[in-house]
Amino acid sequence: MPVTQNTGNRPTAVVVDGYSAGNFYPRAFAELGADVLHVQSTTDLMPTLSPPRLSEYALNVVCADGDMESLVQRLKPYAPVCVVAGQDGAVTMADHLGEALGVPSNGTLLTQARRDKYEMIEALRRAGVRCADQFKSADPRAIAAWAAERDSYPVVVKPLSSAASDGVSICKNAEDVRRAAEDVLATPDIFGKQNREILVQSYLSGTEYIVDTVSADGVRYTCDVWQYEKSLLPNGKNIYNRDLLVDGSDELVAELTAYVDEVLAALDVRWGPAHAEVIMTPDGPALVEIGTRLSGHIDADFNNACLGHNQAGLTALAYLQPEAFQKQYGHKTYSRRRPAVIYEAPTTLNGTVTAVDEDIVAEIRALDSVHDVTVKLKPGDRITPTVGLLTSVLRVLMSAPDEHQLTADYEKVRSLKESVYHVAE
Repeated sequence: MPVTQNTGNRPTAVVVDGYSAGNFYPRAFAELGADVLHVQSTTDLMPTLSPPRLSEYALNVVCADGDMESLVQRLKPYAPVCVVAGQDGAVTMADHLGEALGVPSNGTLLTQARRDKYEMIEALRRAGVRCADQFKSADPRAIAAWAAERDSYPVVVKPLSSAASDGVSICKNAEDVRRAAEDVLATPDIFGKQNREILVQSYLSGTEYIVDTVSADGVRYTCDVWQYEKSLLPNGKNIYNRDLLVDGSDELVAELTAYVDEVLAALDVRWGPAHAEVIMTPDGPALVEIGTRLSGHIDADFNNACLGHNQAGLTALAYLQPEAFQKQYGHKTYSRRRPAVIYEAPTTLNGTVTAVDEDIVAEIRALDSVHDVTVKLKPGDRITPTVGLLTSVLRVLMSAPDEHQLTADYEKVRSLKESVYHVAE
């Protein structure tokens, strides 16, 4: 039953644009006794992201005109205790709304640096934190000239504000740079906004890791670290294959965590979740980017099984019971309960999907280590050879008591993945 105002008996949390991973928030807050309201920042739902499950919220407030003053007045009667971003594009609104409502938040002073990839790295540079060299421009020729002047390829070309490797290219020469820059300007980002500037950065050589954290008033907990297993295609796009859960006791995790602590401080991230991508270079860790939102990896039940917790639940605890969070998790690091893998299955198929072979999907689901399978395409959809994270065709969550079982089941899934879809050219 929709709430009309806060009665004082239950706290109220606000989620802005709870797409994709943000769908785990309603359950997380509800389990701690909170009502959850949703703010929708567009008139229509964004078609490029998994939509918010609005039935799980007490109320959905549409604020498509950006009128923050009216939105604040609309929400004040519910006495919210926090505002969280449901996805990357919601960070700016969530920061402004949280500050205006006077609830614990990261504030607006460094909001742009927490969202704009150029400002993000410059904030690290000012704080003396190891980071990439970079340049931005609206002119592809200027981007190419910067790369040519450095004469140190490869370089990375990307949009200023997007997500999920959208528009990211690794370029080996000036022509690749120019072409990638033009592609960025010609294509809207994953949130449907037109790219108006291009970012080019020095290439960080090394293994890439995910470092996920949750903070309560500046007290941080590292809730998981994953190693990316990926390969670079000739077109400069990365295929993300397996993401491997690193043992929390590994010395590498301590080094990555210490670096991410510097990043969080430089960007004034004091509250809520953060999802950082960090490359371990020969000189030490260096940030690719960080988002102050839930990891796209999150699956509450899967994370609970292999970690004993999940980032959405920890975030709810950090806001609703900060002292309890700090006592149990403050300045600590997770323990891995079971080895785990997230497999973003690539494909070489090209054509139109005519059918999904449910028998093959059932065979994959029946493997002992498989927790869940997401079949990303349906009959009638176009399937093309994978060129990045957004064009993988299956997402398989896997966990097992030992590495041998996990590897064996992973190899079985690999052998079956191209049989999931029936395709007509």
